[in-house]
Amino acid sequence: MNKSNKIKLTALSNYWDLKALGDRLRWRSPRRGGLRQRILRLFSLALILLTVCTACAPPAVAKDRSFPEISLDFLGEYQLPKINFEGAPVGGFSGITYDAKGISGVTSKAYRFYALSDDKSENGEARFYTLRLDLTSSDPANIRLKKVAVEGVTSLKKADGETFPWGSINPEGIALSPRNSVFVASEGSPPFLGEFDLTTGKLRGNLPIPKRYIPDPSDEKQQQGVQENLGFESLSIDPETFSPGGLDPFRLFTATAAPLIQDLDPEQATKLRLLHYIIVDKTPQLVSENLYKLDQVPMTVLNGLTELVTIGGGQFLSLERSFGLSGYGAKIYQVAVGAATDTSRIQSFKGQVGMVEPVRKKLLLDLSELGIPLYNLEGMTLGPQLPDGSKSVVLVSDDNFEEAQKTQFLLFSLKGKI
Repeated sequence: MNKSNKIKLTALSNYWDLKALGDRLRWRSPRRGGLRQRILRLFSLALILLTVCTACAPPAVAKDRSFPEISLDFLGEYQLPKINFEGAPVGGFSGITYDAKGISGVTSKAYRFYALSDDKSENGEARFYTLRLDLTSSDPANIRLKKVAVEGVTSLKKADGETFPWGSINPEGIALSPRNSVFVASEGSPPFLGEFDLTTGKLRGNLPIPKRYIPDPSDEKQQQGVQENLGFESLSIDPETFSPGGLDPFRLFTATAAPLIQDLDPEQATKLRLLHYIIVDKTPQLVSENLYKLDQVPMTVLNGLTELVTIGGGQFLSLERSFGLSGYGAKIYQVAVGAATDTSRIQSFKGQVGMVEPVRKKLLLDLSELGIPLYNLEGMTLGPQLPDGSKSVVLVSDDNFEEAQKTQFLLFSLKGKI
C-alpha cells in the first residue's frame, strides 16, 4: 500500500472510529467473539477495498471535510499608471493589507489599503504606501474595481529613527495589526520580521526567528538558513483575533518563499515552512511550525509561495506564483493546518517527511483561466464586504520597477461559509 493510500486509510479509520465500533460490537458472551471478529474483518476488508478504489476515484468525503465550500469570482482588473510620489517611483508592490477603519469624509465606495514596496532603499527609502481603492457601483451585479490612487507614503525606520541603508532590508510582506502598527517581513539574509508604527514608520520590535532560519556568515558552503532573497515573503494576521486597541493576543503567520538550504532536495524544491506566532504585548512567541508543500510547475525558472491570507476557522488562502516560458502564472489554494504535524523540532526535512503530515491544500483557482495577461502577483489580502454580502479579495503585482511590467490589481468576490 503506497503512502497516499495509507493516509486515506488513516483518515477513514479516524472518521468511523474502528475502536468505538469494536466496543459496540462486543457481546457479553465470549463464545460469540468469533462472529464479532469475522464482522470486523469483513468491515476492515471493505475499508481496504474502498481505499484502493480511491486511487482512481474522487477524494473521499472525510478528506473533503477539511475544506468548506468556497469560491472566488473575478470582478475585474486595474493597472496603476507609472507615477512618482514624493520624489520616488511608485512600484515594487510585494504585499498589501486592508484597513477596515475605512476612509472618512467620502460618500462613494472607497476603501483604504496599505501596499508595501520591495525597494531595498535603492530608488527611495524603504516604504509602504497608503492607497485608496474605488469601486464602480453599489449594485451587487455590477461591482468592479474603478480606480486605485496613491494617497500617502510612510518610510520604514529603524528603532533609532534612521531610515534603512541600501540593501539592509528586503521588504516583501505586510499585515495590519490591531494595535496601530504593521508587521513587515523581509526575505533577505538574514531574514527579518518587524513591527512598525503605522503613523511614523518607526520600528517597535522584532519577532524571534529560530536559528535554523539564519545563514551562518562564516560558513562558505552555507548549509542552513534561508536562501538569498527567498526568505519570508508571506505575512498574515488572523482577523478572528483582532480586538479593540490590540489588547488581546493575536495570531500572525508567515512562511518561506522557498525551502531552507538544509531542506533542499536534489531533484525537487517543494518543502517550505509555515510559522505560527502569538503576539502578546511585548513578548511574541513562536508556537508552532508546519510543512507546506509547494506545487511544482513544469518549465519554470521561478516558483514560490508569495502570500498567505487567514480567512478564519483555521483556514487560509495561499498564492503560489511562477514564471517560465509562457510568462507569469499564479494559483490560489485553500489551506487547512488543523491536522498538520508540528515540525519545529525538525532541523532538516531531508529524509524526515515520511511521518510528517503537511498542511492540506486544495486548488481554488488557477488564474491563467481568467483570460487576461498576468504579471508578477505577490500580494493578496481580504478586503471589505461587498454589497452582496461576500468578502472581497484583492491581489497586487510587483512591477520590479521595469517599464514593461505592470502594477496590476485584481478584485475577487469570496463566496461561501468559512
